[in-house]
Amino acid sequence: MPPKSSDRGGHYFEEQPAAAQRPSTVDLLTAEGVVRLHTDRGVFSHSGVDVGTKVLLTEGPRPAARGLLVDLGCGYGPIAVTLARRSPDARVWATDVNARARELCERNAAELGLLNVEVHGPDEVPDAPIDELWSNPPIRIGKRPLHDLLGSWLERLAPDGRALLVVQRNLGADSLARWLGHEGWPTERLLSRQGYRILEVRPRATAATD
Repeated sequence: MPPKSSDRGGHYFEEQPAAAQRPSTVDLLTAEGVVRLHTDRGVFSHSGVDVGTKVLLTEGPRPAARGLLVDLGCGYGPIAVTLARRSPDARVWATDVNARARELCERNAAELGLLNVEVHGPDEVPDAPIDELWSNPPIRIGKRPLHDLLGSWLERLAPDGRALLVVQRNLGADSLARWLGHEGWPTERLLSRQGYRILEVRPRATAATD
């Protein structure tokens, strides 16, 4: 499936989106209540929180209470701010290739008083193993780039860490799960809701050494 344009002004996975800015706000409803987030054209799901993200946040497991939690492809920050609210003692690392999205995520975290959120570019590497990687991954960038992206971050999981991915069934959730398993990352489907799968991915087993 070809990449999805963002309002006919480029793609949300570009570093500098071409879509003219039109700032707005959206409401994010979770068990913790409603928060209002700043958004804009040129970022993923700017007109409302994506269904897959809602499924992950309302149906998925609780995040780890401590450690390093990463929101890969953070957009304007619905996953990152939710992780930070649920796990105030954790360090939440939010990253996105889209500079406009990073600015929005940083603003949203700051206005909510979430001092445990750090927003970084995609080429920066965490200074510690990742305890949990959360993502509504950018499926539309294409299979090979997606595999390369996920592989590079999954390699950074702590030995007892995990990744939680939400992927639309019609956009290849099951084939992605098979690929992850084939590449050595144990993968389990935790649930299926509204056409989306939540996948739990564990680190590759390390070979025993003498």
